[in-house]
Amino acid sequence: MDDATRDDADAAYPAGWEADVVLLDGATTHIRPIRPQDADALQAFHVAQSERSTYLRFFAHLERLPERDLHRLVHVDHTDRVALVATADDDGPQGYRIIGVARYDRVDEDEAEVAFNIADAQQGRGLGSVLLEHLAAAARERGVRRFVAEVLPQNGRMISVFRNAGYEVRQHAEDGVVSLAFDIDPTDRSLAVMADREHRAEARSMRAVLGARSVLVVGPVLPGAPPPRTLHLGMARAVLAHLALADPQVRVQSVGTDPVPDADATGAADLDERAQAAAVAAAFEGVVGPVDLAVLAVPAQYAPAVVRAIAPTGARAVVLMTAGFAETGPEGLALQRAVLAAAHRTGMRLIGPASYGIVSLGQDGALNASLADELPAPGRLGLFSQSAALAVPLLDAARRRGLGLAEFVSAGHRADVSGNDLMQFWADDEGTDVVGLYLESIGNPRKFSRVARRLALIKPVIVLTAGRSGQVVPPGHAVRPTQAPGRAVDELMRQSGVIRVENTHQMFDVAQVLALQPLPAGRRVAVVASSSSGATFVAEAAATAGLVVAGAQVLPEDADDETAEALVREVLREPDVDVVIVVRIPIVGAPDPRFGRVVARAAADSGKTVVACVLGLRGVTDELTAPGPDGEPRTVPAYATPEDAALALGHAARYATWRSRDHGRPLHPEGADLRRAARLVRGWLTGSAQVVLTPEQAGELLAAVGVHVLASTPAHDADEAAAAARAIGYPVALKTTAPALRHRADLGGIRLDVADEAELRADVAEVLALAAEHRPEPGAAPLEVQAMAPRGSSCVVRSVEDPLYGPVISVGLAGDASDLLGNVAYGIPPLTDVDVADLVRAPRAAPRLFGYRGLPPLDVAALEGRGRTGRGAVRRAARGP
Repeated sequence: MDDATRDDADAAYPAGWEADVVLLDGATTHIRPIRPQDADALQAFHVAQSERSTYLRFFAHLERLPERDLHRLVHVDHTDRVALVATADDDGPQGYRIIGVARYDRVDEDEAEVAFNIADAQQGRGLGSVLLEHLAAAARERGVRRFVAEVLPQNGRMISVFRNAGYEVRQHAEDGVVSLAFDIDPTDRSLAVMADREHRAEARSMRAVLGARSVLVVGPVLPGAPPPRTLHLGMARAVLAHLALADPQVRVQSVGTDPVPDADATGAADLDERAQAAAVAAAFEGVVGPVDLAVLAVPAQYAPAVVRAIAPTGARAVVLMTAGFAETGPEGLALQRAVLAAAHRTGMRLIGPASYGIVSLGQDGALNASLADELPAPGRLGLFSQSAALAVPLLDAARRRGLGLAEFVSAGHRADVSGNDLMQFWADDEGTDVVGLYLESIGNPRKFSRVARRLALIKPVIVLTAGRSGQVVPPGHAVRPTQAPGRAVDELMRQSGVIRVENTHQMFDVAQVLALQPLPAGRRVAVVASSSSGATFVAEAAATAGLVVAGAQVLPEDADDETAEALVREVLREPDVDVVIVVRIPIVGAPDPRFGRVVARAAADSGKTVVACVLGLRGVTDELTAPGPDGEPRTVPAYATPEDAALALGHAARYATWRSRDHGRPLHPEGADLRRAARLVRGWLTGSAQVVLTPEQAGELLAAVGVHVLASTPAHDADEAAAAARAIGYPVALKTTAPALRHRADLGGIRLDVADEAELRADVAEVLALAAEHRPEPGAAPLEVQAMAPRGSSCVVRSVEDPLYGPVISVGLAGDASDLLGNVAYGIPPLTDVDVADLVRAPRAAPRLFGYRGLPPLDVAALEGRGRTGRGAVRRAARGP
């Protein structure tokens, strides 16, 4: 192969198809397109297969692949012939081994024949399903829409992979062979199957981490390493001490945590990379497996070698505490990727770099593999933090408030494990009731939305982002750039059902009420305060927080216990009261501790949501705890100020409303032919990375998805405009094509409801005169005549493909006021019918669509895409061109 040919082959290699994936057992593997250099590894894979597996794949017994077949299998064009391999690190000559192969060969424009082969030892881990998902995605990218396969009847496992993937599989048997066919366009069921497989795999991987009972701690005192930094050595020793203190039943081993004489390291730095790796590996020969978890506090440059050295111990995950990676620049980013590759290709998850550690305080035992000297008591709150620095105040705040902790994970730069993985775990974890996340960046917003929504439907999720925009990217975080407006993050959170807060103080205020009290049944709040002025102040705070004030009662601060309990119980019995705020701030003397017990007893018996602001109490207190009807202790959370209590209740009430509502069904717009749209786009993109569509092309593309643009005709003068109007039929719209005036009726660039030819000719003269002062559209006629839609309100629907968020949809009513005031609502697909309905109603000008000031209501259902095609939406919900 000459240099030019080799360059063409390299350019054709679809690197974007490479991926690290989590399998059903929680371990990881690497998937990538096959390469010609894989010939030896593929032959070794084939030879290692059992006779039965070989027969099921090739319908014949082949001890070795013939050279001609081997050459054909590893030389593909990544378009009509595609093959993906799953690989794992290995000590053999290639340095890796193939554990699974999936391939397709195109039969015609839309159809391809597929085949799979999974290593005998890897079957049952979900590898076939993962390869099918990735192969189908690659095939759709290349324009394939249907897979066919021929399978022997006894290969039930492979047939099950196809069927369980959620596709509509058609099959028939002939001559002892089962022929299968199925469309690979995603369906609701196939998407649900993929999401469920991903959920189970990621949850299991986190369960293995948080349930670790054998831990290896690795410090910086390693062969070939420079004298250890005090920080790194202190990290390793702190983790060792904390592990032993938390649970003596956890087996702990260590390497590199004891200082050695300087003479022992003399000359070690002169070792080459291979010798250095061998020296590091030798340091782990005394480690007794199996190990569940490894915690590393080693210099950044040694991390890849250390990760590879601990792989033989069977560790399921690595917590990397040290920094010095992507935050330092390109070389550090390359080093971070090397660590991640070393972990994934040996089946391990990576938490970090720059992690503060992990904590698990479950019933099966405690695990403190973190730098925290003091922990909160065991409880039912799950916490996740990216930043190691913020992990300190988060854990301290939970401890000071008395909120019990179930699990805590600090992901640092989140090179691998992120908040998504923990949310997958918490969705199944019976020991966690409330989840709190601190996010410095969101690397995959669409996945975050999907995973968070699944969790929020069963448990409240409280989110604090770094900065209100949620688009802060700290050094070390690999995040794609985004041009989406900051409000897109707000919409992402709203759609997901998470509770977004402004600071750590609010996070724990909200966590208190959700962890300690039942969800509010509604927004109606009653106030019990020790003064009328205090009651008025609290009522105003409640209304500001979005609650509906149902009443306020004054309970004098000198009232006896019997009077106080009777009043609180009376308020709680009111049928039009959902939540109660009790405020007790005495102006004479100290608070009476008996008052708290009175409130706690009444609240525990009521089943309603109660919060309190009592001078001197904060968080979880004995004074506000009483047994409920089942004998279990129930605590009324205490707040520092009435505003804090009201704000937390408002968040809780909105979450309860969201959780109880109908969330809708996936949308399948009538008349949308996505295959036709994809074919059009592929045809236009041939030989070009970017294409600006002509109006005709844009209309054709919209028509493919059921949106039909009203007829329009270009015109150069009044005669051509009149001829076009006669062909279309009056009334018409006249528009200039000058970019500065296009779509600007307020500047005279558009004339609507032109009723006859005389009016049209007058308008043509005026519009041409106006446009003469502006730069024309190159190559376009100066005028356009278009049919008029029935009267209504002009709506603007936009879709932008953002590098980070993917498609971002915005909806607003046309006009300067909407543009200047930002009166636009945003949505992040996929959207359900309920999401779309919310999106249409979100702009403040939306009442114009529903009969504003006596106007007839418009066909909003058409705009939402329900009941009519896109044509109906254009004609009924919009007025104008």
